[in-house]
Amino acid sequence: MNDSEMAQRALEYALENHPDAEITVLHVVGGASAMGGAATGLALADDPEAAAEERATEVFDRARELAAEHDVEITTDVQLGNPPRAILNRADDFDAVVIGSHSGSVRDRLFVGNVAQKVFRQSPVPVVVVR
Repeated sequence: MNDSEMAQRALEYALENHPDAEITVLHVVGGASAMGGAATGLALADDPEAAAEERATEVFDRARELAAEHDVEITTDVQLGNPPRAILNRADDFDAVVIGSHSGSVRDRLFVGNVAQKVFRQSPVPVVVVR
């Protein structure tokens, strides 16, 4: 299961279990890392924020479709940078954080880190980790 599927499960959980909540879907596009790849390309773009917004479009379109199935409107926000830090920086703005757990692959544990675990440990508000 990939990260976008886990995020989708987290959104479905929030929509089904908190139908009256104001929901913000936060998509974090990682900055440059030792792993290189797409994140490095984004960091080297002329306008990293615009590139991050463009990458988030598909995620947000799917999130809006899911929300519409539950007759709920959502707010979206895209951040550029370290995923746990970006989530934690926004956590105080909400009553709770609902996050999908990573797939648990070796790559996730060794290079990306477990975002859900870091957020769970450091969040100033309750965190629900959806598997």
